[in-house]
Amino acid sequence: MTFMERAARVKLMLVDVDGVLTDGRIYFVPTATGEWDETKGFSSLDGIAFQWFHQTGIQMGLISGRKSMATKLRSETGHFRYCYMGNHEKIATLEEILKDCGFAKDEVAYMGDDLTDVVCFNRVGFSIAVANARPEVKRSAHYVTEARGGDGAFREAAELVLKAQGKWDGILRKYEVR
Repeated sequence: MTFMERAARVKLMLVDVDGVLTDGRIYFVPTATGEWDETKGFSSLDGIAFQWFHQTGIQMGLISGRKSMATKLRSETGHFRYCYMGNHEKIATLEEILKDCGFAKDEVAYMGDDLTDVVCFNRVGFSIAVANARPEVKRSAHYVTEARGGDGAFREAAELVLKAQGKWDGILRKYEVR
């Protein structure tokens, strides 16, 4: 099966966060109380793609090894149905999501960058590695983005899915693109 055939079936896109939705950098900044808080940068290119998925009925979820308020806020503003944080061993979380969503595994995509993501690749219908993923991860993926994690990789994958499903022309018309 080609990656476009796999993309055409996607009803749920699951993603890792650090290294996929971000460039992997984590910043610690002081709070007003003198404590330290974690933050990270997300691409606005990906943000518009979250809206497109939401508008076209494609659900999203994230499974992150780190707990972060920035990640929680990004999932809320991006209309993510699932937000699981603090999960380095991702199989149980993925299985819980698959049971809850009711989609067949070939209707689920997973996007990752590191070894902990390959176990998810092996349990979904469409696996996507970002351009700066580990070589072993790229070899395990059905598709590798040209964009690096945190630099529009999610948007690239979203455009691919929307094109495969015949929804991209509607997005272009919405923005009056010829």
